[in-house]
Amino acid sequence: MNTETHTHTHTHSHEAPAMAPGSPIITVTESAAGKIRELLSEEGKAESGLRVFVQGGGCSGFQYGLMIEEGSGVGDQLFESNGVKLFVDPVSISYLKGAEVDFVDTITGGGFTIKNPNATSTCGCGSSFTA
Repeated sequence: MNTETHTHTHTHSHEAPAMAPGSPIITVTESAAGKIRELLSEEGKAESGLRVFVQGGGCSGFQYGLMIEEGSGVGDQLFESNGVKLFVDPVSISYLKGAEVDFVDTITGGGFTIKNPNATSTCGCGSSFTA
């Protein structure tokens, strides 16, 4: 009697479609990613992500916006950094190439900041810029 056991291991990769070569357009630091995951689990939205956008306003002409987003919209580009999904609309993407979302905890309170290499000048509040 033959009692051989056969184990089959299938490796199926469930990776997102390949993105353009090079580094991701927008990255999230480990501390920001941890904070975002914390917020998503508090709201029971583990599958959601963070929308990063640029809008007119602020003392330098543009300001950044960050918000929890359930899913991508029309034309959005989806990135993933440190396990966090990032949604960026087609208009904002050109301003945010190479930007990094960070979370800073200070005595006055914590907050997300965006380090943007494309900003030619930023104001003291760190949330608006000119390009």
